[in-house]
Amino acid sequence: MGSSRTRSGTMAAVALTLALACNAQSVHAAERPALHASAAELQHALNVLAQRAQPGMLGVDVLDVRSGIEVQVNAHRAYPMMSVFKAPVAAAILSQIDSGQLAPGQKVTLKRADVVAGSAVPSIGAGFHGEQMTFTVDQLLTATVSQSDNTAADALVRVAGGPQAITAFLRAHGIEGMRVDLDEAGLGRIFEDLGPGEKRAAPESPQQAHRRYARGYKAFLGDPRNRSTPVAAVTFLRKLRNHELLSPTSTRHLLRLLQDQTVPRRLRASLPSDIQLADKCGTSYSLDGETAAYNDIGILTWPDGHSVIVAAFLMGSRASRAQRDALFADLARSIATADKRIKKGG
Repeated sequence: MGSSRTRSGTMAAVALTLALACNAQSVHAAERPALHASAAELQHALNVLAQRAQPGMLGVDVLDVRSGIEVQVNAHRAYPMMSVFKAPVAAAILSQIDSGQLAPGQKVTLKRADVVAGSAVPSIGAGFHGEQMTFTVDQLLTATVSQSDNTAADALVRVAGGPQAITAFLRAHGIEGMRVDLDEAGLGRIFEDLGPGEKRAAPESPQQAHRRYARGYKAFLGDPRNRSTPVAAVTFLRKLRNHELLSPTSTRHLLRLLQDQTVPRRLRASLPSDIQLADKCGTSYSLDGETAAYNDIGILTWPDGHSVIVAAFLMGSRASRAQRDALFADLARSIATADKRIKKGG
């Protein structure tokens, strides 16, 4: 008799499971046309943006986390990261904090010779005074990610164990297609057309300097180092969001630092105020009307917790800054529109 009750209970549970499964399938089936229509619409938008970017190369990968739908254009090609590389640098440092190798309050002393030109806002490099200054690892993280300070970034690269340690961290977590080979100082030497230990010729005329930078600019565009595919950048952000790279505490910390990067306003510029963006931009200088790299990667999160991950890299663009910004703003607008269409059911 007990056995009969058990069989009856088991059959009831199976029936309930099947009913729930059938109901879930019917819901997914109802959503599917809207998802596919939205994906097709977004794919068309990406294709149009890539055409607008010519003769520059625009590579984009967009992943809807909830549905798993991924839309791409030129997404498997490697692009120069510029300051985008600071996000994996920060992740590698936080991983060492998680393992106890580093502490957030650990002191790092920088000398004036360590100062690297370039900072989005006045920060460590721009505000350096005296012959040396001491900072905590946590201060360097904030300056590197939220303020894109080059001096802080290079200090963290050294603390992490060099560029190879950053790439090793990425490979250990199954992230291919993203590589860190150089710090900001190393990238700067490529642009300046200077080899290791080489110094600028002095005196140098404006024409000589221009020719040197032109050689460096061309060398940078052909250099495979410090590059990422949009697919790899999306993988990095997906694994970060899903707590596959860091502890929950470190994950929240890095996402907050990314959210606090409010300048430049690329993807952020056209987003509705209720959509949260955690992103990292990357920018090269321009020469003779061409910009080598203009990038933004980030996680868009809606009030209901739904997330879309996007990585956009623009290389060799001859568009004006306003035109480049419009590309990124239109990309973000297209993503937000596609999401709204899915929620309305097509």
